[in-house]
Amino acid sequence: MSATETLVATGNKAHSHGPGSPVPLQARSERPTSYDVADFPVPHGREEEWRFTPVKALKALFADEAGTETPKIDASGPDGVVFETVAADSLKVGTPQDRAAAVAWTHAAEALAVRIPVEAELAEPIHVNVASLGARGFTHLIVDAARHSRSIVIIDHTGAGELGSNVEIVVGDGADLRVISIQQGDHDSIHLAQHDALVGRDGRLHHVVVTLGGKIVRVSTNVRYAGPGGDAELVGVYFAESGQHHENRLFVDHEAPQCKSNVLYKGALAGDHARSVWIGDVLIRAAAEGTDTFELNRNLVLTDGARADSVPNLEIETGEIEGAGHASATGRFDDEQLFYLQARGIPEDAARRLVVSGFFNDIIGRLGVPEVAEHLHDVIEEKLARTAELSAAAAKATGQITAVAGQ
Repeated sequence: MSATETLVATGNKAHSHGPGSPVPLQARSERPTSYDVADFPVPHGREEEWRFTPVKALKALFADEAGTETPKIDASGPDGVVFETVAADSLKVGTPQDRAAAVAWTHAAEALAVRIPVEAELAEPIHVNVASLGARGFTHLIVDAARHSRSIVIIDHTGAGELGSNVEIVVGDGADLRVISIQQGDHDSIHLAQHDALVGRDGRLHHVVVTLGGKIVRVSTNVRYAGPGGDAELVGVYFAESGQHHENRLFVDHEAPQCKSNVLYKGALAGDHARSVWIGDVLIRAAAEGTDTFELNRNLVLTDGARADSVPNLEIETGEIEGAGHASATGRFDDEQLFYLQARGIPEDAARRLVVSGFFNDIIGRLGVPEVAEHLHDVIEEKLARTAELSAAAAKATGQITAVAGQ
């Protein structure tokens, strides 16, 4: 009996995303991937991978056309690091998983490759600065950490315009690589990115996504393992303000045995139409015995009019694992914490800022780079100050309306 016949026999209806033919439920690993833009229809917003995203604003990055500008990329690092320009298709760690990634892959004619030598232990971070100059452009970056190396790569995205980007990451056997991707574009900028990482035998990847600016920012991070003993720590922090959409999508594909993954993303939202989306997919394949994985997303909603969507997913094809779990939580301020601080003489505004700072502290402590942690602290303080001003203005307006109504 076919799947459709089974549904009819039991009186159930096939799952559908709308009018037309039924669409079967699809596992994360079964979604199409391709380097060919034509294999991905232009999204209409009802697809599972786009249903949370404001696709109407992304037409330029869905168009199969060359960019109208070339973003400016500057890279620097310690002695021994090699920077070279290569063909965008020279590595192929991952395959584009949506139309935007395929367009960026096709129209970024060249890639910047950052190569860390075998057994190198870099005392200073490698910096890659990507500046979008105000139009539509595409970039492709390769980070290749050779076996038994230790290094930190900071990718800083700034500027205006619309940017489509792909980042490919290779962690060699026994290597330890920390990649920090910072998105702090102008308030009206748009950035769609796909990061693909391959972790070698006994390799360790620390992947950090920090989103502080941009009208629409969507970062899709995919991790695979090339051998046993791999370890991936995926950390993210974001703060969406009025009119901003910050989206993070993760897919950890455990296909090798005895590997680990730990995912921790935290975000705050303040202002009308502030929006965050977090989708966390973990697949433990039948051959991945001994896997140990956990993912957690927490969101703090600071004002009315903000919304956070959080969807953790876990697929397990073998029972021989060390552990697997996921969790998510979205809420407002903890009134007990506020009461505790105010009872000790701390004004309400200062108490709220302390609570938010404490919410982010464990994430900031995992960044591993003091300069980035300090910058993140400063930006969060600036955003909290703006939030306090907006809240005070709203409270004042409400008081005035109440006073008029009472006359």
